[in-house]
Amino acid sequence: MRNFFKNEQSGRSMVEMLGVLAIIGVLSVGGISGYSKAMAKFKLTKAQDQLTMMIMNIRTAYVTSPGYPGLNNSLAADYKLVSQEMVVSQGGSSLISAFGGEVLVSAVQGADGTANGAFQIIFNGLGKDACTSLASSDWGTDGLVGIIVNGSKQSVSNTIATGGESCTTGIAGKLCLPSSLPVSLPNARAACSSNNQNSISWVYN
Repeated sequence: MRNFFKNEQSGRSMVEMLGVLAIIGVLSVGGISGYSKAMAKFKLTKAQDQLTMMIMNIRTAYVTSPGYPGLNNSLAADYKLVSQEMVVSQGGSSLISAFGGEVLVSAVQGADGTANGAFQIIFNGLGKDACTSLASSDWGTDGLVGIIVNGSKQSVSNTIATGGESCTTGIAGKLCLPSSLPVSLPNARAACSSNNQNSISWVYN
């Protein structure tokens, strides 16, 4: 006689299902971590490219001019001295970096005291890792007056005019003169804070 009450079932046990879910969780965490690292690397490379392009374009545009009169965010955007993806407002008065922080471009007093004799590019809103990497990158010394980490966001003319100070102490806000460039990794790490409000200024003649 057939047993109608026999229930034959096949499938996965609860323990097996939990094991599968655990494996999926581990793989997901690893994937997210890898994605975050890849995005951070992408943004860093993009920010370096943005800065390099700005420096090259500004110096080319002003190659026949005595100094950099009139240089500001709006002019840099109008004359396409910056990547158009950095422009976030009509008229180009607001610029952002690959990290989403504010970018400022302006003419400043040169190291010899000449008005508008130099220009500065400031990247604001940088995290500690991005700040450390950008500050310690080798930007060469061709026209580079200095690098300021977490210094003034508006003007560095007074610091430059007086000769500045070496970054060998790793103190935030000090001007790294060409003789002490590139900034060493430990000094850059010490100068960059742990918040996301770090500021770096590159100054060129």
